[in-house]
Amino acid sequence: MRTSLKIAAVTFGAAALLPLSMSSAFAADGNVNANLAPVALNGVQGSGTAMVQVKGTMITVTMAASGLLADSPHAAHIHFGAAARHECPVAADDANKDGQLTTTEGGAAYGPIVVSLTKTGDTSPDSALAVDRFDTAPGGKIAYERGSITVSPEVAQAIVDGKSVVVIHGVDHNNDGKYDGTAMSELDPKLPAEATDPALCGVLKAAPVGAMATGAGGAASSDTTPVYLFAGGALLLAAAGTGAFAARRGHAKV
Repeated sequence: MRTSLKIAAVTFGAAALLPLSMSSAFAADGNVNANLAPVALNGVQGSGTAMVQVKGTMITVTMAASGLLADSPHAAHIHFGAAARHECPVAADDANKDGQLTTTEGGAAYGPIVVSLTKTGDTSPDSALAVDRFDTAPGGKIAYERGSITVSPEVAQAIVDGKSVVVIHGVDHNNDGKYDGTAMSELDPKLPAEATDPALCGVLKAAPVGAMATGAGGAASSDTTPVYLFAGGALLLAAAGTGAFAARRGHAKV
């Protein structure tokens, strides 16, 4: 009888520990970084970096960019879709061959929005176009940091696995210093297409612990002076504030 009780107690104890160990095994946890480079065809010559720290289903996002249309709202998101290519769009994604890439045309590359990088309030896809809560890029620069963003387990795992993409939107195709033009956004017909077309893009990937290097202007693959992002994103934000990201805003020919 005593032997049976002992066996039962050991079995119950192991069963009680199993959910906890399984939960730990499948909890997403890690740091990923992205070099933000100009989206093909859209005439932007900015650059930036992004870092996401994942703890279970909670993320902290640090992002800096320059070379954007100054003093204008720039929607920014994390994108992920299981069927997407998990990359930034290329010129071949220009479905209507008009020489510009819209957010919809880029969808096959980066997937739908899973996190809206708003400064305050909701961060779900429902806030994708909450233009009053996104950074307005004073002087063409963004310096963003926000923690305690809750995501689903699937999204958290996708971020850790290098399958998510950061996209900053807002371009100036006609080089007049504001969002306008006759083409209206496919996402919201009340907004000019310039306000929602993708400007900068980067795939979030795991990087060596402690730092990552990013270029300061032009495409991320170009030879440029590196800027390093350390844990917590402090140096990244400081660099953005002091103009260390020396990128220029350019425009597509129209």
